[in-house]
Amino acid sequence: MVHTRCPTTMPNHLQKINQLMKNKLQQNSNIMHFMQAQNCHDFAELYQWSIQLRADFWQAAVAALQIKFQQKYRQILDLSEGVAKPNWLVGAKLNIIESCWQADTNAIAIVFADDKQQIQTITYGQLKILSARVANSLIKLGFVAGDAIAIDMVMTVEAVAIYLGIIQIGGIVVGIADSFAAAEVHKRLSIAKAKAIFTQDILLRAGKQHPLYEKIIDAELPLAIVVPRLAELNVKLRATDLSWQQFLVANSEFAAIACDPHAPINILFSSGTTAEPKAIVWDHTSAIKAAIDGYLYQDLKPGDRIAWPSSLGWMMGPWLIFATLINKATMALFYDAPNTLQFTEFVAKAQITVLGLVPSLIKNWRLHNYLAAVDWSQIKLFTSTGETSNPDDMQYLMQLTDAPVIEYCGGTEIAGAYITSTLLQDNLPGLFSTPVLGLDLKLLDENGKETDKGKIALVPPTMGLSRVLLNRDNYQVYYSGMPQTQDGVILRRHGDQMQRLANGYYRSLGRADDSMNLGGIKISAAEIEQCFVGMPQIVETAAIGLNRNDNPTELVIFVVATNAKNLDLQILQQKLQQAINQKLNPLFKISAVKIVEALPRTNSNKIMRRVLREQLREDT
Repeated sequence: MVHTRCPTTMPNHLQKINQLMKNKLQQNSNIMHFMQAQNCHDFAELYQWSIQLRADFWQAAVAALQIKFQQKYRQILDLSEGVAKPNWLVGAKLNIIESCWQADTNAIAIVFADDKQQIQTITYGQLKILSARVANSLIKLGFVAGDAIAIDMVMTVEAVAIYLGIIQIGGIVVGIADSFAAAEVHKRLSIAKAKAIFTQDILLRAGKQHPLYEKIIDAELPLAIVVPRLAELNVKLRATDLSWQQFLVANSEFAAIACDPHAPINILFSSGTTAEPKAIVWDHTSAIKAAIDGYLYQDLKPGDRIAWPSSLGWMMGPWLIFATLINKATMALFYDAPNTLQFTEFVAKAQITVLGLVPSLIKNWRLHNYLAAVDWSQIKLFTSTGETSNPDDMQYLMQLTDAPVIEYCGGTEIAGAYITSTLLQDNLPGLFSTPVLGLDLKLLDENGKETDKGKIALVPPTMGLSRVLLNRDNYQVYYSGMPQTQDGVILRRHGDQMQRLANGYYRSLGRADDSMNLGGIKISAAEIEQCFVGMPQIVETAAIGLNRNDNPTELVIFVVATNAKNLDLQILQQKLQQAINQKLNPLFKISAVKIVEALPRTNSNKIMRRVLREQLREDT
């Protein structure tokens, strides 16, 4: 029996929150209106309709978002090439950026904090003008539809306008995380065949300046357009490069180039740094997937302000742009790190109503007591993705604000989520209540048989699933060797593990790659780490399975702790082992405990367990 701290029934102290949600949020929610428009009586009926008549669901989604077409589609879905390569919006011509300008021109598109932490805004009209100037400037330099142009910047107002401007000319954005070293930047630019890059001169983190343009020079791209992070450039440019002021022309009108629905708009990379990362292609339909998720699950509507710290190098940056603008809401951008008191104050001052986060942020805020002095009463819901949630942290947020937490899990190759929680169902901390509308899933054991605890397999098709990888065969990566449903539909591989609980809700068990075999029993890192939640002095942990030759797998626990210098490692290991014995299985023996100041993370805040595993190997 696997122990879980996740409640499988409604805890008494959360009944009030769920009742408030039903009274205040649910009745006027987008998902409620969407359900009523389909003449469905409850969510279960809505979900069954969405997976049985997928074309009808996506037609309703396109209508709900009021997607703009230069030439309307004649068929919503064509499966003549099979479910692994569906053709959506057959016969249509569109540029998804035109669907981003449906709000009133005076409505606020972006709210942000300047370097003095003063709240500033930019309207939809102003953002449209700036993105049109970017588009015209690119055309003047000779760029055409199909050209790949990279962005390696903090997610600023300028970065958003550049992103929109590139796509308006039919170009392809190459997203680069600003944390990557020059070699990694060069690798990604080469894969995408990028012809130019937008970047900043410096990065500002906690008041300290870090070079960014220097890394771009080392990456050896012919043309860089450099945006000053402060009032003026802090670097001397190469003769071939342009400053933002030199690049930007005055022409503020641009007619977006009409494209095929499956024309690429964005190349995003998997987070791996030890091998060549997958280059995942988003097209215009990927943006529709992101936007409908924001409409249905984050309940974005005009007047809402959503903050979700990310960058254009990770999927939640582009997701935020499309989910916000197509739904006529306001995106909130914080240019510094979100694990600070200043960010929690920004959430209050900017009047954020929807706050997206990764679970580790909550740990940090609680550890430093950052939420004690801020008023977050304006928040209507939280939403969480990127790593397995700690139910205690999610419960803390719900009680702090009387707002639900929408658990949301997917991937870059999905352009959104495959599983979520909703405003139409009870909100249980740390648990997902349903696969997303328009998509079914299976849990498979190691033999490919259905189970209640196993690897996720998606049942295609649905809009947003990748059709093309630049440097891999999409079919080989996601479909080859996968079983079929009883109806003969081939399943799509995905890297997550889930457990379906007795109440029908789902619990994340993390990535399949993070599983290990201990004493002949397969167990996920997430299940082990759950045992240590709430232990005194433990901030967070990472469980690593280390294999040496033919020896049994060694279980090593990395620990971030308060007052770590005074911890007795032997006593700590005994306490951790006792927690495993009581909550999981005494056969799972801890080989070693390592105290660290912080766990290594990607820019999207996922723990890089492979880095920890490599450190262990180097230590022996």
